[in-house]
Amino acid sequence: MKHFTSAIIAASGDSTRMGMGISKQLIKIGDKVTIEHTLTAFENSSVIDEIVVVCREVDIETIRKIADKFSKVKAVVTGGKTRADSVRNGVCACSDCAQYFAIHDGARPLVLDSDITNVVQRAYVTNAATLGTYVTDTIKVVDENNNILKTPVRDTLRAVQTPQVFERSLYMRAIDNALKNNLSVTDDCSMVEALNEEVEIVLGSAENIKLTTTVDLVFAQAILNERK
Repeated sequence: MKHFTSAIIAASGDSTRMGMGISKQLIKIGDKVTIEHTLTAFENSSVIDEIVVVCREVDIETIRKIADKFSKVKAVVTGGKTRADSVRNGVCACSDCAQYFAIHDGARPLVLDSDITNVVQRAYVTNAATLGTYVTDTIKVVDENNNILKTPVRDTLRAVQTPQVFERSLYMRAIDNALKNNLSVTDDCSMVEALNEEVEIVLGSAENIKLTTTVDLVFAQAILNERK
């Protein structure tokens, strides 16, 4: 069964780790800038009904011009001081009829259509689902001096990606709780977890990388070349 689903593209990070002096949303990869690749993926998705982009105020006019090329983009709005503030701005710009929100990092431009479909459809069943992949490295927990405290069992670990998809009322409760309690979160699953609600991980593609440093640009270009 299809439900009205709004994609909120979180593109308001300061891109400091990229070290290129511009937003990573506007760095060119292949024949498009990052945000264009991301918007294309959601524009072409059959399970996405509308798109809202949340970006930095300094980038908003440039991104609005890019977004004008995409018929599903309903609004481009500025982010807030925290992730919860930013996604709330995005949610407020969505249509009142939105039943599910698919939150995606603008800096994950290579997400596959099949992965978007799989995680959204799974959220229709569970109310909360996210893409993720198996962890291949051994992970260590360390103290403040970088001394190893313990080694988690790798089979129990997942590297979480986006989209992260939530039923509307659940997500609104999660945002309200995060803002009320001033929670510091790095993803949207964390806000839902804070309500003691379950989030299911749907296996995604390793190609759904997040652009963080210049090395990631090399990987992204190689993936695009392989797809061509």
